Amino acid sequence: MNKPTSMIPPTWDVPATFRSRLGNSVGRQRSMLADGHLLLVLHAPPQPDQDDRQGRFFWRKPDGNWVSDQLGGGPSAVNRHLEEYDQLIDRLEIQEQHAKNARDYFEVMEALTPLHRAAGNLYLALQEARKQCPEAREVIDMRDRAYEIQRSAELLSSGCKNALDYQMAKQAEEQARASQHMAVAAHRLNLLAAFFFPLATIAGLFGMEIRSGIERLPEPQTFIAVVAIGLLFGAILTALLIRGAKTRN
Repeated sequence: MNKPTSMIPPTWDVPATFRSRLGNSVGRQRSMLADGHLLLVLHAPPQPDQDDRQGRFFWRKPDGNWVSDQLGGGPSAVNRHLEEYDQLIDRLEIQEQHAKNARDYFEVMEALTPLHRAAGNLYLALQEARKQCPEAREVIDMRDRAYEIQRSAELLSSGCKNALDYQMAKQAEEQARASQHMAVAAHRLNLLAAFFFPLATIAGLFGMEIRSGIERLPEPQTFIAVVAIGLLFGAILTALLIRGAKTRN
């Protein structure tokens, strides 16, 4: 059986304790200190629907030189790592500003939630590194910037949640108002049906063959006039119903 290898680049001359504490998965974000060597185990900014975290390693040698496995050398490697978080949060802020409905806000939250969590753990890892290696003054700026990133993600998350709750409450209120209007309209139709039901029943049973003189009028014109009058009264009744609904609002 092959012995599992560490994720730390094999060319790095780091203390053996670093490799013994890492296996085939990156694990949580953290810092390690041994014999003057500082190792930062961080996560690349997570993407939506990404279950596995991509690890990034930053090694500070006892002489103060920094090396990374992906972003080059020097303290600027960590700063480039932080810049990626900054850019993603800025992009989500713009997306949140253009959001118009609950679905838009949900999409922002779906991408922001893992990023917010990763930014918080990133700050904790750099805060731990600051305590373990107080002589590394550059870690202070890294930690402070990580805190700003975490705070920005937190504010954006809070704003999205409030906006999403407002959109859902607004939709629920509109649905409740529409249901109330439908109930009022149905009640009025029931009243009209109840008022004319006896007359319609009697007319259906016995017929309405009563001589009124209208039957002697010209047939096409009379028929059209009766239909027009019926439509006019229907339009007036509809307008009254709509006006009453607007008055209640």
